[in-house]
Amino acid sequence: MRWIIFIVIYILIDLYAFQAIRTLTRNPWINGAYIFFSLAVLAALIYQLNFSGSPRLMAPGSMYIFGFFLAFLVPKIILVVFMFGEDIIRLFVGLFSKVGGGDEGFYMPSRRKFLSTLALGIAAIPFASLLYGMYRGKYNYKVLKYALEFDDLPEAFDGYTITQLSDIHSGSFDNHKMVKYAVNLVNEQHSDVILFTGDLVNNVAEEMLDWKDLFGSLKAKDGVFSVLGNHDYGDYVAWNSTSEKEENLERLKELQKRMGWELLLNEHRFIERNGEKIALIGVENWGEGGFKKAGDLNKACAGLSKGDFKILMSHDPSHWKAQVKEDERHFQLTLSGHTHGMQFGIEIPGWFKWSPVKYRYENWAGIYKEFGRYINVNRGFGYLGYPGRVGIWPEITVIRLKKSANTA
Repeated sequence: MRWIIFIVIYILIDLYAFQAIRTLTRNPWINGAYIFFSLAVLAALIYQLNFSGSPRLMAPGSMYIFGFFLAFLVPKIILVVFMFGEDIIRLFVGLFSKVGGGDEGFYMPSRRKFLSTLALGIAAIPFASLLYGMYRGKYNYKVLKYALEFDDLPEAFDGYTITQLSDIHSGSFDNHKMVKYAVNLVNEQHSDVILFTGDLVNNVAEEMLDWKDLFGSLKAKDGVFSVLGNHDYGDYVAWNSTSEKEENLERLKELQKRMGWELLLNEHRFIERNGEKIALIGVENWGEGGFKKAGDLNKACAGLSKGDFKILMSHDPSHWKAQVKEDERHFQLTLSGHTHGMQFGIEIPGWFKWSPVKYRYENWAGIYKEFGRYINVNRGFGYLGYPGRVGIWPEITVIRLKKSANTA
């Protein structure tokens, strides 16, 4: 039943948007091509979701079909808005002619080619953008650098650098050359430590096998540390048994160990310099809105004091909002990911930042500060669902810790 409703709505949108094409041309080849591609992407999407066995559009082939579906659907919605607006005007003109008592009675003016041309021109922008996002945008890596000041940062860590990665989603990759370029870009930052904040895979540990050597080449003076994200637990796969699911998670943990990464599971480590130290804390996934809540701050902070300088790795930024930012133990810096910035939005650095995901997450991309504490929400290294990025590019974050000048 849900598919019948979906198909009916899609066809209605399609037919309405088709009016813009027919206003400009009656060429049977152009009209036929429009109908063919519209039905083809709809059929492919329904097949992938119902018969391919790929869970929740997380396999590369399924994601591309979903991407092309979006690339066709979004422009049509824009066309519908224009066509509907014109029809409202046409209706009022017709009613006015009827009420005015003209000889012809009710008269509905024909559609205007100018408006259809304008609508198609505007609709072409998201169409081209979504295609570009799949072809180039998803590998348009950006290194974003921040300097954050703290009154209580130990002197020995003044100038300490952190590279943060998040949401690798290795099961989505289809270009080894570009991913290798990004890994080399991370190493070129020569940071003191590399921190990965979850979602190494889409569904299963095997997705990382072809990439473990590459990501195992990540190096930093104080090592590479990681935490789990919601996708790492295998919750979006239909397992034959609970033990099979647990074995998958253990394989993922073992893979990270073999890569030279230290996975923090509700625990902490101290990083020391010149007799001073900072605490690196890693919690399992904790998220609002139905996401797994395995993170345990109390367990992770056992043995720490309020005076310790703390860097918390927690995959979902809703954890910071709900439990961390006002915690009396004072977590100076939290590093998260999860949102991907929805892989779509508009950013003009220093001026403007918008994505639809902002209506779901209060903290969705970049640096935020409240109660004297910071969170950085990484936009993600990989991609999921839609196999591309438009305006919200894949991110490598470099954070330099600074001792406030008035306390140095």
